[in-house]
Amino acid sequence: MPVLLKAAGIGGSLIALIAVIIVFFKTIVAFIAFITGAIKILIVLLFIMLIVSVAIFVIKGMKETRRKKD
Repeated sequence: MPVLLKAAGIGGSLIALIAVIIVFFKTIVAFIAFITGAIKILIVLLFIMLIVSVAIFVIKGMKETRRKKD
């Protein structure tokens, strides 16, 4: 009987270890996906801010040229 319990203990330990490794890798993949998604959103927001700032500078330049003409 102790031999069967020892064998079941080793088998159960291996199955538990494999399950923990699988969960660990799934968590790592999810974390990497989250980080890359956050970086993509950050890049898009920075690009939008760049376009808006260029538009503001163009509008200011147009207003200054109108003032110089008057």
